[in-house]
Amino acid sequence: MEPRSPTPTGGICSNAALQEELRCPGDAVAAFYGTMGRQIWLGNALLLASAAMTGVMVGIGSYGRRYRHHRFTSFVFLGANTLFLPVVSFVVSTLRDSSNDYVNRSAEDGGTSLVALCHSLFHPCMVITWAFLVQMAALSTVSVVAIDGREGRRVGPPWELLVKGVWTFYLAASITNSRFFHGLFRISPSGNHGGTVTLICSKIMFAPFALICAKIWLKWYSYRKARKSFALGRNPGLVFGYMQQQQLQQAARSQRHGGPAMVGEHHDTLCPPLLVVGEDSRQVERRPWGYVFSDVWTMDTDSSIGLVTLDRIWRMDGTLPTSTPRLKDLCLSFALFKLLRCRFARYDHLPTNNVRLVKFFWGSLLLKDGDHERVLRVIADELTFVHDCYYSSLPISYAKSWLPLLSIFLSLLSISYCVVAAYFTVVFAAHHARKEGRSQIRCDFWCSRLQEVTSQSWRKEFGNLYFDVLPEFVLLVLVMVAEVRDVSSYICSNWTKVALICRVNCASSSLQRQHGVAHRLVGHFLQWRCRMMNHWDEKIGQCSVLVPHPTPKTTLVGVVSRLFHLPDEKRKVKVPDAVKVCIMDALRSAASSSTSSSGCQYQLGNGRTSLQRSHAGKSFLWACNAGRSTSEIILTWHVATCILEFRRPAAHRHDHTGQASALTPSPDQHKIAATHLSKYCAYLMSWCPELLPEDEAWSKSLYEDAKADAERVLAGGIVMAGPPPSSMPETEYQELVRLLSAGSNHLVLKNGARLGKQLVELVEGEETAWAILAGFWAEMILSVAPSSNLKVHKRAIARGGELITLLWALLFHAGIVSRPGDEADGAATAVGCTV
Repeated sequence: MEPRSPTPTGGICSNAALQEELRCPGDAVAAFYGTMGRQIWLGNALLLASAAMTGVMVGIGSYGRRYRHHRFTSFVFLGANTLFLPVVSFVVSTLRDSSNDYVNRSAEDGGTSLVALCHSLFHPCMVITWAFLVQMAALSTVSVVAIDGREGRRVGPPWELLVKGVWTFYLAASITNSRFFHGLFRISPSGNHGGTVTLICSKIMFAPFALICAKIWLKWYSYRKARKSFALGRNPGLVFGYMQQQQLQQAARSQRHGGPAMVGEHHDTLCPPLLVVGEDSRQVERRPWGYVFSDVWTMDTDSSIGLVTLDRIWRMDGTLPTSTPRLKDLCLSFALFKLLRCRFARYDHLPTNNVRLVKFFWGSLLLKDGDHERVLRVIADELTFVHDCYYSSLPISYAKSWLPLLSIFLSLLSISYCVVAAYFTVVFAAHHARKEGRSQIRCDFWCSRLQEVTSQSWRKEFGNLYFDVLPEFVLLVLVMVAEVRDVSSYICSNWTKVALICRVNCASSSLQRQHGVAHRLVGHFLQWRCRMMNHWDEKIGQCSVLVPHPTPKTTLVGVVSRLFHLPDEKRKVKVPDAVKVCIMDALRSAASSSTSSSGCQYQLGNGRTSLQRSHAGKSFLWACNAGRSTSEIILTWHVATCILEFRRPAAHRHDHTGQASALTPSPDQHKIAATHLSKYCAYLMSWCPELLPEDEAWSKSLYEDAKADAERVLAGGIVMAGPPPSSMPETEYQELVRLLSAGSNHLVLKNGARLGKQLVELVEGEETAWAILAGFWAEMILSVAPSSNLKVHKRAIARGGELITLLWALLFHAGIVSRPGDEADGAATAVGCTV
């Protein structure tokens, strides 16, 4: 192939015949074109792939953290981190200022060799900047966790990113020789080391390295301080020791005043002195069971700002803008979070039987009608603190009061750099396009034979400028997004709000009067809620054994599900208020039915207790046989609930005019609660069986077997009229019950059909049937929530949280720490608490 546009460079051999003789062979030129083309396109492909991978990392790490701990995304993170150094080393190694490519010819061609000299200014600047930007984006997704060794594994600063940064800096400095490296330390152009473009490119290339080093140092310093802090790293041991001493004080007071009060005497003023902030402001000494304050006996009379306890915040008169119930509850969530950390640290003898704590929790929260939203919000905020503590770098930044400000400052510097770099990228790209064209690399090549060299050379351009600019802009935007998210996380963080609440509310009254405007501004700021910081999306999964329109096994989704053994189909729905009300009513009923005076005996069983409260419900006790497992009972009642949901008698839904009857809200609320909790329990068996009492493999296989049997029985035998609330005709209802009763091989399907038919034919009517089901499912979800398997709930919190995890934490603070069946009497109990 004859190269185009020969450019004579004159000089070495002026004989025209010799020049003609040394014309480059076509196959040598083709080989050179192919080699350089493959090299530049491979580099471009890696640039684009790394930009896409970085987008996934930033998106998941910053905005979808619940997906950060799934297996697939963990594999993506591991692959991106493992392949980064080889990719960078390969791409950067092709950018040397004097990268020559020789294609040697064979002897029969006269020993002709093709020599090429390739060079570029804009391309190396962009590629090296790209390498540093990838590391900046990766740094924003890394979590540094400084916790007690009993809670799990600490996660230290990302030193591997520092190593990668140093290696990239070395590659950049070595391949550019003195051209860019000297420009880094100059403020004016130099004839020896390039002009203004080279000078500014040097700053753009190496400035991210300084930011990376500063951020890693900040994370290291914060981690070191947080690990030694009694407010952060060593907090569980201090809280445990503090609660032990509080228990001794409480026992002494009980002896002096004739014993504790009952739970029914709920007084908000009896707020326990739980630790909120300021643990590092007190002298601490080590004890066999943990750490204690050396001046713990005088803390009740202390009025300084340092140590703040919950009762001190609760005594605020409400006149301050930061004394609203919502902000007080946030401090309550923070104090409860510290108790839950003790549970995760496996302080098994944590005094959950603290009379004042349990009494306050029941009296101030659980026994108040209409406060279901408040109760779940307090626990959801608590689990948000748990998520931040174990899965983000946010808590360590509060080891010192100035660390969040420094973190915000570095993020603002990074954002400013991205803006400046984007501007100069556009300017330099336009300049390069005008002067040099839109290629990434330009090569001058010529041929030689032995000692003879042609005086004529040719030029070839490779690549396209857009492959430098596009990944660069993508990475700059991603880094900006990550940094903006970091800044907003500090501003909107509940950690910041708790610190401000305690500082403002516990300041002296004179200081409040002096800075009244500032206090009002702080109060307005604290009222602002940012949904981005809420890790639980208030949604629950829904699955069902009886599906009106199942996905055919021959479809792509069905084939993939069978191939990879995926769980059952699911959908996420917002938790209805009816579900929350029903659960809280069941918990209050369990407390009101307690008759024990020596220890709190909450009557939470596997649904039997709720059935025994009504005359009609007692006829269904056979479906809660103590000889059956919890999973079997769940599936039996789930099938029955589905049957009742499909079969809604027309007399209860329409009047003689055909219009919807004006029913009271209660029956509809019972139906909503029962159907949603039924499908949520089925979802737990299919997707999260580890959160249920029995062996997870057994529970999941039981669900899958029952579903497969139901699909086999119903295949071709019945066609549902449609998804609920469409009613099922009488003939189809009878056929459904007959097929499940006679055609199924699984006992839970037979029992479910029997129970469903009994519910449909209940003499008291549909409203009573739904009330029975709502009470049963509320008690069932409460009875399976307590657990000593801390790892599964920690993993659930990492994924964003589950309703059952919220209930697990709620029951723990209420003093209920065991499931029915864990105790001899079959009821969930709190260990020795007096209420």
